[in-house]
Amino acid sequence: MEIDESIRTFQAEQLRLLKTQRNAEMVQKTLENLRTAAGTESNLMPFILASVEVYATLGEISDVLRDAFGEY
Repeated sequence: MEIDESIRTFQAEQLRLLKTQRNAEMVQKTLENLRTAAGTESNLMPFILASVEVYATLGEISDVLRDAFGEY
């Protein structure tokens, strides 16, 4: 399977635009809240949803969870 280069370029540009238009301070705050909750027995779903609602990316959320739990 081969993906057209224009799709990669388009998606990269969309991601760049998203990151310039979102509230970076809120993204960092919600990701830090997720990081803190990951160190407890808390249900992480509310923290993940809060991060998504302020436009944290899947990669950013995944990075936090990998830092907390490692990779399997």
